[in-house]
Order: sequence, then structure tokens, then C-alpha cells
Amino acid sequence: MTSRFSSVKVAVIQAAPVLFNREASVEKACQLIQEAASQGAQILLFPEAFIPAYPRGLSFGMVVGSRSPEGRRTWQVYWDNAVELPGPQTEALRKAVRQAGVYLAIGVIERDTEFSQGTLYCTLAYFGPDGKLIGKHRKLKPTGAERLIWGEGDGSTLTVLDTKFGKIGGLICWENYMPLARMAMYGKGVELYLAPTADARETWQPTLRHIACEGRCFVLGCNQFVTKDMYPDTLEGISELDTQPEVMCRGGSVIISPFGDVLAGPLYDQEGILHAELDMGEIIRGKVDFDVVGHYARPDVFQLIVNEKSMSPVVRER
Repeated sequence: MTSRFSSVKVAVIQAAPVLFNREASVEKACQLIQEAASQGAQILLFPEAFIPAYPRGLSFGMVVGSRSPEGRRTWQVYWDNAVELPGPQTEALRKAVRQAGVYLAIGVIERDTEFSQGTLYCTLAYFGPDGKLIGKHRKLKPTGAERLIWGEGDGSTLTVLDTKFGKIGGLICWENYMPLARMAMYGKGVELYLAPTADARETWQPTLRHIACEGRCFVLGCNQFVTKDMYPDTLEGISELDTQPEVMCRGGSVIISPFGDVLAGPLYDQEGILHAELDMGEIIRGKVDFDVVGHYARPDVFQLIVNEKSMSPVVRER
């Protein structure tokens, strides 16, 4: 165990962005960072795709065999409001984090400017107390129709950060249903396991409690609370939401102990901030009878091989 602190105060921030508006969403995030930090939080988690939006209910004009011009324009709006990591779009975030002196993990839609100039990733971005970007994780497998608008990350961003409070890392939404991805995180010694999501169903809660028990780690689950009237009226394709419920996402953010006990939440049907002070000693006490990558492993029978290389589509040999 790497933690030099016996306890840490965490905050899970359940909120919606200003949908499809990067600058306004960043501004809202900065306000929430200040609010959570003023209440003593040292580690902050925001939901999946907080900047600029999780585009629930939109098809972007795509069906099997065809794409519409209107849908392409909607996707361009999404692209235009995505962020680069590192990049100028997150400068205000960096300043807010530095002022608050906290660790921040926030879900963003990241646009690729290194290779293709045309791919978006669902990314969890990590900032340190000095405001610097200290890591990121790109979602390995977008779920369902998410695959139409987001690319797939590779093993190079299976990030676990060794901080003064312990090892922090996580997976995004249904990546947490990938047993081998979870095992990769456990193998890196994750202690504060972050699970930003867009899943508000009741079945998500036992998933997070299972991960806490399986990994003997604290689990922070974070979702958005979103209503239909939060979508901009000017967005092409907005009529697709006519059949959607008024509450598009109920939330369900939660904080769970290494024994699977709920410490805060789940929070439904409103925006809000969950706080908890975590006793880091619970992690070691939990491993006396179960350590998934230690005495409860059987490497003579099972082994996981993880490719952590950055996979470039073009390799130039000289």
C-alpha cells in the first residue's frame, strides 16, 4: 500500500454540463470544483463525458447503410466542443484545480489531433493539485451506438496514478463489465477506483459493490443528472428526443467501501455532491481474506497479458 495518509476526503459530483457548450461546461465545472474543495474534498470525480455532453438519445443521422447530412453537422458541433489533452480548452480547469489544490478526475470528449484529426474519444482526464494534466484513460470499448461516434482507446492509457493519498485509477461505464480490464487495474494496485458512467439503472449499483469487494478498493461511481430541457433547441436532430422521458438520466452516484458497504448515496433525481472520508486502512484489513492479485490468485493456472503499447496506425521505420 502506497498511501502516506491514513484517510482522504473525496467528493463525487453529480451534475450535468451545459450540453454541447464546452466553454460553459468548463465554467460550471470550475464552480463545482471550488464548491467541493471548500467543503474539504481532496479528490474530486465528475461523470463520464461531462465536457461537452453525453449525447443520450441522439442518432447523429446514422443507421446501418447510411448517414445523413444533418447528422454529420450535429457530429461536427460535438467535435467543435470537444477538448484536446493537453490543450488550451482545459486551461480554466487547470487554474481552478491549482487554486483548489485538489486531485481532479473528469470525463471529457477528447479529440485526436495527433494522428487523424477526425476521431473523438471518451476520456477520463486526471489533474494534480498543481493544475497539471497527470494522466488520462481513453475508453477501450464504447458501448452500443457509442461506437458510431467514439474511437477505441488502447492499453497505453490503462492509467493508475501513485499519489500521496494512494493509487488512483478507473474505468469508464461498461468497461467495468470487462473482467480482464478490471484485473488489469487490480494488477496495478488501484486503491481508489473511479467509475464515471452514464448508466442510471438499479443494476449498476450491485456492479460497483461487486468491484469494491473484488478489488478490495474504494469505488467512486459518478453519473450525470440530465433532463430533456437541458439540450439546446438549436441542435439539429433535437426532434429525436420527442419520445424520450423528461428525465433523461436519473444519476445514481455513490461511494463504496472495500467491503462493499455504501458510504454515500446513491443519489437520484437531482444534482448534488456526495462526500465521504475514506479510512485507507480498510484496504489492508480487507485483504486479510481476499487479495485478487495476491494470495487469492493462481498464476500457475491463470495469467493476464496486457499490451500497454500505444498503437499507432502508421509506423515509420528508418
